[in-house]
Amino acid sequence: MPKINSYICSTNVLFCGIVPRMTLARVRSGALRGIDGIPIDVEVDIGSGLPMFRIVGLPDKAVQEASERVRSAIRNAGFEFPLRRITVNLAPADVRKEGPIYDLPIAIAILVASGQVDDHYRDVAIMGELSLEGMTRHVSGVLPFVAMCADEGIREVVVPSDDLGEARMVSGVRAFGLESLTQTREAPADWDEPELIGAECAPEGMVHDLSIVHGQEHVKRALEVAASGGHNIMMQGPPGSGKTLLARALPGLLAPLTPMESISVSKVYSVAGLLNREQPLLHERPFRSPHHTISHAGLVGGGSIIRPGEVSLAHRGVLFLDEFPEFTSAALEALREPLEAGMVTISRARGSATFPARILLVAAMNPCPCGYYGDSKRSCSCAEMQVSRYQRRLSGPLMDRLDLFVDVPRVEYAELTGEPTGERSEVVRDRVIRAREVQQERLAGTAYITNSDMGPREVRQFCQDPLTDEAKPLLATATERLGLSARAFHRVLKVARTIADLDGSEEIGTVHLGEAIQYRRRAVE
Repeated sequence: MPKINSYICSTNVLFCGIVPRMTLARVRSGALRGIDGIPIDVEVDIGSGLPMFRIVGLPDKAVQEASERVRSAIRNAGFEFPLRRITVNLAPADVRKEGPIYDLPIAIAILVASGQVDDHYRDVAIMGELSLEGMTRHVSGVLPFVAMCADEGIREVVVPSDDLGEARMVSGVRAFGLESLTQTREAPADWDEPELIGAECAPEGMVHDLSIVHGQEHVKRALEVAASGGHNIMMQGPPGSGKTLLARALPGLLAPLTPMESISVSKVYSVAGLLNREQPLLHERPFRSPHHTISHAGLVGGGSIIRPGEVSLAHRGVLFLDEFPEFTSAALEALREPLEAGMVTISRARGSATFPARILLVAAMNPCPCGYYGDSKRSCSCAEMQVSRYQRRLSGPLMDRLDLFVDVPRVEYAELTGEPTGERSEVVRDRVIRAREVQQERLAGTAYITNSDMGPREVRQFCQDPLTDEAKPLLATATERLGLSARAFHRVLKVARTIADLDGSEEIGTVHLGEAIQYRRRAVE
């Protein structure tokens, strides 16, 4: 019996002697929720047992497939893939992990745990996708990831070399671009980093100068007011009257993005994967013009993997919706929240995401299906019931969120053949910029930037109190006769405040209020 015990003990000693020491490594990474980053720890344990590669921590299908990409990338980059039991934990485990951004941190953590790479990466945050040959690939969301690292006190990040320009947009964080896993043999500080040359980005589509538009001077004035205060505008008129041309001239009236706005807009485009790699920082206000066949998710955001929609891609810019009544009812009604709150919250069973959506909405529509209802030259071929049904596609609550309504009539022959007489966009933009500077000074210390952003308290302080005694009876009469809701009442005052700012007046007089009320008259009844 003693011999057997001695044999068992000695066998255990021998067995223990051949078991490799279990190693553990941890690197930092992040997940995206809307345009915000969430810190993620990538933990790798290489232990004894049959060879196995398992990823835990609520990964989606793309993250689970990282095991095959990482295995091939490590081998093809000249390293040895450990034939051991490998467990990868993405912590915290209650946050959904999506996309291929964890390929690079998982591979580096395995190389550190297996002793093939020195532990240079303990305090470095990493994200990136890997090809099978070990090269890095572009990923979306680098900008919010690096911004999250700055907030968390992480001072060094490693991203794919294609995304280095985007990562360097955040101050206080040193970004390194990785081209291949073979570079990890050296510390990031020893890598040769390329010099990046930035350039300005132009907004989507062609932007026209206001001076090329013939006639329509009253519409140009409405666009100036809309640009100055960030007010939503509806244009109604027959086909060919210039609604699209006028809408595309609006971005040229807007002031350039402020540095804070540039980062905010660029984050949205980063998450959507639409940033230009060579020109990652957006300087011009975006202009988005989706077709009316766009889906609900395409307009406001969503999908199986939540992504921003057109309303968020137009953040701090212009969203132009031509043929407004032709959009689906679900898509149009979904605009009500972002128009009111300036953001979109998309909830799913696996979580929710919030995207900014502070937009200037420009809607354009024909008065009827054929487009010529009320036209002075061509008769309408639609029955009265068709006209009524067409106009009722737009709900009252949605129309209540629009600030200015203007008719865009047919342009007459004399105006078409004559020389344009309107001002150039740069002249109007100078007035818009001065008006916005007044607003920013007035709203300093608040969360608002333009008059359209103001809440009820600011409306009372900056719009109602400055009303002259002559203007107050006019406001009371208009509220009664037009049946203004509380929201419409506030919007009239905001527009009047903007018109007074363009006029350089601290007070809101009858002239300013009268023009604002004129814009409030609904073209769709």
